Amino acid sequence: MQANLQWLDDPEVFRVNQLPAHSDHHYYHDTAEFKTGSRFIKSLNGAWRFNFAKTPAERPVDFYQPDFDATDFDTIQVPGHIELAGYGQIQYINTLYPWEGKIYRRPPYTLNQDQLTPGLFSDAADNTVGSYLKTFDLDDAFKGQRIIIQFQGVEEALYVWLNGHFIGYAEDSFTPSEFDLTPYIQDQGNVLAVRVYKRSTAAFIEDQDMFRFSGIFRDVNILAEPASHITDLDIRPVPNANLKSGELNITTKVTGEPATLALTVKDHDGRVLTSQTQTGSGSVTFDTMLSDQLHLWSPQTPYLYQLTIEVYDADHQLLEVVPYQFGFRTVELRDDKVIYVNNKRLVINGVNRHEWNAHTGRVISMADMRADIQTMLANNINADRTCHYPDQLPWYQLCDEAGIYLMAENNLESHGSWQKMGAIEPSYNVPGDNPHWLAAVIDRARSNYEWFKNHPSIIFWSLGNESYAGEDIAAMQAFYKEHDDSRLVHYEGVVHTPELKDRISDVESRMYEKPQNIVAYLEDNPTKPFLDCEYMHDMGNSLGGMQSYNDLIDKYPMYQGGFIWDFIDQALFVHDPITDQDVLRYGGDFDERHSDYEFSGDGLMFADRTPKPAMQEVKYYYGLHK
Repeated sequence: MQANLQWLDDPEVFRVNQLPAHSDHHYYHDTAEFKTGSRFIKSLNGAWRFNFAKTPAERPVDFYQPDFDATDFDTIQVPGHIELAGYGQIQYINTLYPWEGKIYRRPPYTLNQDQLTPGLFSDAADNTVGSYLKTFDLDDAFKGQRIIIQFQGVEEALYVWLNGHFIGYAEDSFTPSEFDLTPYIQDQGNVLAVRVYKRSTAAFIEDQDMFRFSGIFRDVNILAEPASHITDLDIRPVPNANLKSGELNITTKVTGEPATLALTVKDHDGRVLTSQTQTGSGSVTFDTMLSDQLHLWSPQTPYLYQLTIEVYDADHQLLEVVPYQFGFRTVELRDDKVIYVNNKRLVINGVNRHEWNAHTGRVISMADMRADIQTMLANNINADRTCHYPDQLPWYQLCDEAGIYLMAENNLESHGSWQKMGAIEPSYNVPGDNPHWLAAVIDRARSNYEWFKNHPSIIFWSLGNESYAGEDIAAMQAFYKEHDDSRLVHYEGVVHTPELKDRISDVESRMYEKPQNIVAYLEDNPTKPFLDCEYMHDMGNSLGGMQSYNDLIDKYPMYQGGFIWDFIDQALFVHDPITDQDVLRYGGDFDERHSDYEFSGDGLMFADRTPKPAMQEVKYYYGLHK
């Protein structure tokens, strides 16, 4: 198969040769590697050779060939944003598409035109291209193994070649993409070529309120898989009604040779609770395990059990060890139309959190993530909505450990397709009811579910943000309901299509609704509990009136709190030659037009993670309902 540039123009082509999404478990050769690091993972982060082209027509066409002369290529750091490396245009936008007012575009298969638009992005004057090259050798532990490459985040459309051979294509900027390199891998001198286009039809459904970047902005790793390998782990901890006992069901997917799987479950103190052995390949399910002394996971006591599976070959040689921490908890929407977690009414003291670093944009570190967790705990914030995309893989484990509820949001926002200059006008809304966009959004739901399904911190799946509503989003909800009965589903945009409310969202979710209107809803025999998915909007000298929302918690059980917009400013440090100091610049400060200007600064913290005075208000009122 050869790469096709026209894939950029077709919403029905969003993954080519991409491996299926799976659980986010790690694997090691033995338990000693838990501390030293797995021999089965090799980072490709660091310096890559790089070429920037302003348009697809100007890209170096054959750069992926092993004998290509790249002496005139620059060097770029991976992970990183192309724009922050000095190429292209930094641009911040909220609701509109970046090209509005400059280039006429409509999503394919809309406006009653059942057709594609040739050259929509593949021959576009505004579609910048980054061509990356990386040479690497295989470590001894990788030789003779199946070799996978994992891109944890690439914005926005990704083509991959190895040693001159086309490997695959992927969209969905915020979800890991994996490809099998095995047929073309060499022990030494591998030439990995990656082409990243800033725009494809995915741009119509990745219209989030944020700076618009491109490039390989999360980690890149190559992974070695032993002869028998656990590719997926599905953990189902189910408490009984008494919340003191429960059962544990575990299913794995094993690729390669049949293997013996030895499972052990330990409590928080390291005591062995149960062990079991199963043999097989493909889908391997363990017998149901029972517990009569259950410890529940909650924000107050984020209790985690330790699961370990050792994989042995036919000669009983240890091939790999898979550890995973999991927790027991219940999430119920009862007949009284109130959500309960562990038999206690749910109260969300939440924030919306973009991933952000003032120096590196959406390239964030473990230190950034740990600092955000500590800020949340210190200010009585008990919940995070991952606005408006899946976060880096470690974030979910950190929230498990800290006891932070998660609303795990899909990478979906099509704001510019239905709201124009403030007016609701969905004539070319996507995904809408459009069958040509259905597979792409279902794939995003599937990826979000598969990667993060084992995390107790996730109590809501969120179908996306500000994408209106239609049959395609209803199908996303149906996917979650079919695969997961342990969580609820959230989506705010169905407020625009009340005829779909019985098929979309378990909660009545609104943005920036006035307290008096929430009261009117709650006193009018409502069918669903109420949740503010965005409220307060901490921009400038704001966040006043928080008590008005807090009072609703005490008066109305069906009012379940909300998520403040938002957690941290999106602003970037720029060196000011006049003052010779690094200063924070917001939207519109980079000579970009159009822009939504200082609207990028809505956080409870400045972009350098200094808390704003409003954080004191949050800490006080959220502390009243811990």
